[in-house]
Order: sequence, then structure tokens, then C-alpha cells
Amino acid sequence: DALRELVDRADLDELTRFVDRLTEHDEWDDLVDVRNDCRAAAARGKQLWPVTAYVNYVLALRGPGRYAAAAINDAAGPGAAAARFGFGPLTEVGASAHSWTDLASHLAAGPTASLVAHECVLRGEDLTQVDGVDGSLLDVPLVLADWEPDYELATYKLDKAEFPSPEMPERVRWSELELSDDEVDEDDDALEGRQALDEIAAHWNTESNGRTEAVGVSGDIAVALRALGLTYARVAIVSPSEAFAHISWAAASGGAHGRRRGAANGRFAAWWTAAALVDLGDDWPVTANELEVAVNEMQWFLWDDGNEPIGWSLHLGVEDPRAELAWALVASDAD
Repeated sequence: DALRELVDRADLDELTRFVDRLTEHDEWDDLVDVRNDCRAAAARGKQLWPVTAYVNYVLALRGPGRYAAAAINDAAGPGAAAARFGFGPLTEVGASAHSWTDLASHLAAGPTASLVAHECVLRGEDLTQVDGVDGSLLDVPLVLADWEPDYELATYKLDKAEFPSPEMPERVRWSELELSDDEVDEDDDALEGRQALDEIAAHWNTESNGRTEAVGVSGDIAVALRALGLTYARVAIVSPSEAFAHISWAAASGGAHGRRRGAANGRFAAWWTAAALVDLGDDWPVTANELEVAVNEMQWFLWDDGNEPIGWSLHLGVEDPRAELAWALVASDAD
């Protein structure tokens, strides 16, 4: 009766408090009832989709494995529209609080289960020898390679989420780079790498206030930065692992206002971008050993224009000394 009254009044604040009380007492079946009643009321015109989304979030984060998996399944089906406005994708939320074993038998087979598996891998699980795991959605290994970074992972709580960014290199690692004012033409041989770089944070453009631009040229990093229109820059040489950390963070993030895509999508973006840059795109999927050898033959950079970046930003540069090609990316977003 209390729930029916709150739903009839479409009282979002009281319904949220009601959900919190049920969560404190582990009333998982009652939470499912709240979600379903609110969804039915939303179909009658009551604006209760925030409650349906919140209940699924709570179940994915706090519920036992079968409830968490059911919420993840629901968010990929009838709850998909509401789930877009949550802190992050429930595939990531569920994996942040549960192991693959907790969730696997309750997940519907398909892309959603595959994403959950990849999120569990990012949290240290090795699923290469586990039966029934389909990693084909992203086609990256179901275990972290030794040379990969400690990816920056989201932390989810009932009332907030935290999305840390990778540390920038210490200032002693940076050096000034004088750039000529010569005209620079892009190189068709660098096209695939440029397109891959451009895709890392393209969703910042379409879903937020972002701006991205990537170039690929004959020459070195100085030529690539000049192609972006810079006349002065500072650069820091970074390891492939550091570069992967920054690429994956940007690709996983929604920027200032966009929807977060999750760490699994971020890791895929790092692998795919690197494969395109080292001319392994046609050989996809690639093994960890193949990619490690190739990326270590490249030179990786972070750069800036002399000013500390603000907001969400990724300033990345890459050189291929053997092919005498170079690329540079600027991606930024702000409130």
C-alpha cells in the first residue's frame, strides 16, 4: 500500500528513500517489485524512470549475483533507455562488485555477458580457460598481459561514482619542442592510424562539448604537431603502457556530459588504436605478444602547448621511426 501510494503520487524523493531502506535490509525481491511497478507507472505517463534506473543500479552494485545479473540483463533490455542516465554501464557496475563466477550463470548469453567478462578481466580475473566465456565482442585477450598498465577503474557507490584519470608524467620528463612554420601535408600511409586516433574520444564530440582532431604525416612528432597548427609544444616520452592507460581512460570516459562507455571499451580502444598504428589492423585480432613487440618499436608521447590542460583531455603523439610516419591527437572536453 505504501509503495502504491508513492507510485501514484510519482514522489521521486520518497521512492528513492524507500529504495534505500529496502537496500539496507537486503530486500532484493521487494526492490524488483519497486522497479517493475515504477516501470508500469511510467508507461502510464508518470515520470518514474529515474527510480527504475536507480533500482537496477542498486541491484547490480549491492545485490547477490543472481539479482545483479538480472539487473544487468534488464538494463540491456526493457531498462535500456533509463540506464543511459546512470553513473555508468551496469556491465561495469556489476563487475566492480562481483566476480565472474557470481554472475556468469545468471547472465543472458550475448554481448552483455561478453562485456561483463571483459570488465572482470580488467579487475584481475583470468578467464582464458573458463568454460562458456565469449570474448568475441571485443576480441582482446581474456587476461591482462604483463606489459599492460594498471588501468584506471571506476569506483561505484550508492550515491556517487569516482572515475580517476591516469597520472601525468613528472615535469622533469618534459622537454620543449620548437616547431617550424612550414606547411605540412598529411600522408595517406598514416590514414588508418589517424582514423583510429580520431575514434578514441569521438563520442565527446557527439554526446558532449568535445573537440577532437588527429593527423598523420611523414616525419616525426614535431611535424605531426605542426600539422595540428602548433608553433610551440612540450613533449614527454612515455612507455606503451602509459600510453595505453591514457587512451583507455579517454575512450572509457563520457567526457563532461556524455555517457560513460566503461573500462572494457576503453581497453579495446587502446588495443585497436595501437594495432592500427603499427599496421596490424588487417591482422585483427592480435595476440598480446604480437602487439607488445610492435608497440615497443614505436615512440609514444604526451604533449601540451605550454599550458596545463583543463577538463577532459588527451594529447597523444606517436612516431614510427622505421616507416618515418608520425601521428598526433588532440581531444578535449569541458563543462
